[in-house]
Amino acid sequence: TAGRFLRLLFLLCILHYEAGQVFGVWPMPQQITQSTDRYLLSPQSFSFSYSKDSAAQSGCSVLDSAFKRYYSLIFPDAADGARKTEFSINTLVAAGAAALKAQSVWGALRGRVYSLIYSLHCIYYFVNKTEIQDFPRFEFRGLLLDTSRHYLPLNAILKTLDAMAYSKFNVFHWHIVDDPSFPYQSYSYPDLSSKGAFHPMTHIYTQSDVKRVISHARMRGIRVIPEFDTPGHTQSWGKGQPNLLTPCYKGDVPSGTFGPVNPILDSTYQFMSGLFKEMKSVFPDSYVHLGGDEVNFACWKSNPNVRAFMTKMGFGHDYTKLESYYIENIVNISSALNKTPIVWQDVFDYRERIPKDTVLEIWKGVPADYRTELAKITHAGYRVLLSAPWYINHISYGQDWRNSYTVQPQNFSGTDQQKALVIGGEVCMWGEYVDATNLHPRLWPRACAAAERLWSNEEMTSNVDQAFPRLEKFRCSLIRRGIQAEPLFVGYCKDEYRGV
Repeated sequence: TAGRFLRLLFLLCILHYEAGQVFGVWPMPQQITQSTDRYLLSPQSFSFSYSKDSAAQSGCSVLDSAFKRYYSLIFPDAADGARKTEFSINTLVAAGAAALKAQSVWGALRGRVYSLIYSLHCIYYFVNKTEIQDFPRFEFRGLLLDTSRHYLPLNAILKTLDAMAYSKFNVFHWHIVDDPSFPYQSYSYPDLSSKGAFHPMTHIYTQSDVKRVISHARMRGIRVIPEFDTPGHTQSWGKGQPNLLTPCYKGDVPSGTFGPVNPILDSTYQFMSGLFKEMKSVFPDSYVHLGGDEVNFACWKSNPNVRAFMTKMGFGHDYTKLESYYIENIVNISSALNKTPIVWQDVFDYRERIPKDTVLEIWKGVPADYRTELAKITHAGYRVLLSAPWYINHISYGQDWRNSYTVQPQNFSGTDQQKALVIGGEVCMWGEYVDATNLHPRLWPRACAAAERLWSNEEMTSNVDQAFPRLEKFRCSLIRRGIQAEPLFVGYCKDEYRGV
């Protein structure tokens, strides 16, 4: 009787699966062929193993740890005692072998093993015969978190990195400090956080925290690029670094308020040089984001010493030239440390002289505006990132992910050489109204729309309605993995979120 019951359950599983079949592979691979041929998997006998001719073998920490994670994703209900630990690239299934071939460790890391296996409330696990050839459309697939306007606890950042890996994002743009707070605990300038953070003990990122974020990200194939935005967005800096910000004047006397970083003092550049030397030792990535956006000139204009400097330098009354002077110095400091600078588009718009390897990030405007900016920047020979259409901290009722999905990053007037200078884009989650209570539902699955646009073939993924059931399925897989991804529309997931 027990045997008959199990066979009946097995058949019910198959019928249930075929009735509601939707593959939740996201983002869409460059090429995928799937058949109805199905293999039964057993958690007790399933294992990963490196092929004999693989350059990577057991002991490769990135893949070894990935295979342990993947086992838990594939068999979330399997007993710990049943797990095998001989992990690697070839996976044996019922009727043969599943092979994952990649040219690098990072390619293997982004293999589709765990996204192809399904169970549907049964004690059985299945995988259909599938062939995938895949590679990313863009090399830079970023997500920005703002940890200044609201402090995000370390675990919230780590969980974001997990969800980024599921969606094949590969750059964490850490907008770590800004006007409201300076949570980064600098070992060279400890007063920056002790006086500039919301709280000097509980609302900071220690050196240990930063190392943990970088390590967690690396194990998931994600780069960590910090942003220390200057000369604007620096009010919190001034609390712990005297004479860094420009004193504002009311008439002939100081008003007691401060504006952007003071660009006329040698001490400013000495400080920035010291801070960026620390950044080089803490953040290993070759990129650093220098900001450069939204500089309010009113305070500079009010300060008699700044006005005298403008006259001395022959800048007249054009304060964009003063900002250019500052940014050029900061870019030179970062370049001397072998860091490639990323800056917001304002730097280009103010005609600042910057090295040709500088990457410019477009954040302003409706499609017509950012397409014009894409054409201008690439015509000048600079590489560019697009984030303007993916400020998903802006929310609206309904399925606003559809707007993100229809973005065409290379749809602007320019040559093929210009379009090749678009190296990717970023989803931005600014923190005015976001903290750990609503971060994940606001990010996911809305960020996934941009993830597919940056990874997949645009022609294959141009139909939003066809994408919907796949994204709905993928959202359920995020829920099953503990990510609080908000619903796309009316419906349910077989594994509802259980963390509340």
